[in-house]
Amino acid sequence: MRMMSVVAATVVAAVLVAVPVSDASAERYWNKKVKCEETDPDGRVIPTRHGNGDLGWNHFSGKHNIRKCRIVDAALAGKVDKKNGGRLEYHGVALKHGKRVDIVVIVQYARRTADGEYDAGKGKRIGVITAYCKGVNKCPNWINE
Repeated sequence: MRMMSVVAATVVAAVLVAVPVSDASAERYWNKKVKCEETDPDGRVIPTRHGNGDLGWNHFSGKHNIRKCRIVDAALAGKVDKKNGGRLEYHGVALKHGKRVDIVVIVQYARRTADGEYDAGKGKRIGVITAYCKGVNKCPNWINE
């Protein structure tokens, strides 16, 4: 019986040692799988990754009501409108039956986000961080038709 207690204590101690210690600099979880991809006129291949609630498709499809890749891809098919290091901004327009809305797509064309929270992996780019309709909280439903 005494031998079992010693073995049990050793196993518990080994498990406690094996559990990784939380690292404050560790990257946040996000889904790196690519949902859409577009090449801009300068030859940049820009992915729109599934992401999470902070960036990528999972962020803007709910928060900003953009639910079609073609909306993001149309803006990315044009030239960069603003550039600041790896941060690129593309502007596009959605039109339907006389209605118009300006689309803004923000891209991080670098391996990591500017804050270092996310990493796409060696040789990869973060891609689309967000997309939204300028001047409104949510894009109108008609852009997704």
